[in-house]
Amino acid sequence: MSSQTADLVLYNANILTVDSRRPRAELVAVGAGEIVWVGCNDDLELFKARSRLINCEGRTVVPGFNDAHIHVLSYASKLLGIDCSPSSVTSISDIQREIRRHAQRVPPGTWLKAHGYNEFYLAERRHPTRRDLDLAAPNHPVRLEHRSQHACVLNSMALSLAGISVETPDPPGGQIDREIDTGEPSGLLFGMSTYMSDRVTPAISEEELEKGVELADKRFLSSGITSVQDTSVKNKFAQWQTFRRLKDRGKLTPRVSVMFGLHAIAKLKAQGMGPGYGDSQLRVGGIKMVLDEVGGRLNPPQDELNEDVFREHKDGFQVAMHAVEEGTVEAAAAALEYCMRVAPREDHRHRIEHCSVCPPQLMQRLKSINPVVVTQPAFIYYSGERYLQDVPEIQLPWLYRTRSFLESGLGPAASSDCPVVPFAPLIGLYAAVTRKAESGQVLSPEQVVSPEQALQMYTLNGAYASFEEHVKGSIEVGKLADMVVLSADPTEVAPDEIKEIRVEKTIIGGEIVWEL
Repeated sequence: MSSQTADLVLYNANILTVDSRRPRAELVAVGAGEIVWVGCNDDLELFKARSRLINCEGRTVVPGFNDAHIHVLSYASKLLGIDCSPSSVTSISDIQREIRRHAQRVPPGTWLKAHGYNEFYLAERRHPTRRDLDLAAPNHPVRLEHRSQHACVLNSMALSLAGISVETPDPPGGQIDREIDTGEPSGLLFGMSTYMSDRVTPAISEEELEKGVELADKRFLSSGITSVQDTSVKNKFAQWQTFRRLKDRGKLTPRVSVMFGLHAIAKLKAQGMGPGYGDSQLRVGGIKMVLDEVGGRLNPPQDELNEDVFREHKDGFQVAMHAVEEGTVEAAAAALEYCMRVAPREDHRHRIEHCSVCPPQLMQRLKSINPVVVTQPAFIYYSGERYLQDVPEIQLPWLYRTRSFLESGLGPAASSDCPVVPFAPLIGLYAAVTRKAESGQVLSPEQVVSPEQALQMYTLNGAYASFEEHVKGSIEVGKLADMVVLSADPTEVAPDEIKEIRVEKTIIGGEIVWEL
């Protein structure tokens, strides 16, 4: 064999390729940002000239992690706000303390944005109210975002600025919680976060956003994340321009696929931005739709949903439907059945995001229409105790059915939905393999998957979910050189040790962008 040219060679490595034709290797060589060779240590002789050689000393190399459902700009914004997640607060008193502390640093009238609270993990086991927030910051408008991002709490000043009073009716798709005795708004709003962001809460400046993205970027890379799929329903052409700016300025290193809301379609088409438009750094993904049952009814109604999905299906777009409850998953299935009946399309890869509750008969329907399910294994870890307590016993076996998704051929891709929960892929791997909550309690153990299957969900399946499996997701010649060096092999260590594995190097396009 003649000598080969490469920019970087990793050798003496335990390479988990996620390539079924060659599951393991010892050496991988990179040239011009792509993988040019996958082989054994004996092949090192081919690359000694003009190559940077890294002896991995037996450490494990895997494809870069791909978070298939995340909210990048929202997460960046949250990093600049007040952290009220379970890792930072354990009670409403703690939330008041943190808000009070921040209120003392800024002039009266300045908006205070807090995020991440989860009532299940608060000592009081309830949502905070406007009165709780008034005690912490009576002279500042306060918006406290729920962990799910589908609810928030406002204090009295913020309610006034939002124009929400005792006379305000519930908006379409939203609900204003009210005090039982007075009928006054309690401060808790469901399904109104987009309204608040678009019309009430001031947007952060471009300078602040860049600062938040820089913080997020470091965390992504230190976790081995080389690709993200931003699934924010609020995305429109302006967000695309923001991502383009961030990429051009080197502020956001992972590759990005951007989904858009229905309201953005006309502008995208006018700009000539169809499915897959862009490049390996930034590309157009699918069309995001949110289904919910706020107020006890399906939003949007089934007929409207069918037409919305069909219109984008007919135009060649991939549709991704946020569906959590059994009723919304059923509505998503019905919309896809309608599309397949009226205008069948091969390899549509329409997605159901979350698919949280999926009973057997619904699983059979999904199997027949073959969507991609994008699931969140880490929810089991971070919210398992709440599921065990609050989810009806009959539904527990139907919750985040990872193994069933695999066996039904739905190609499940793994994700975090960050900032709903942290995006640490190795925690997600651990949760998928063990079905253990943070407390150690086990949720539906029959849904465990193997470490190899879990790794594929975070790599190749993620690439498949965005029509990119031909360029990334596995360590194969010709694919982008996005890889992660780990301290241990997740397929060999005891399952409980997977979450302790460290990311030692993150490589994107053959460049080492982070190392321990």
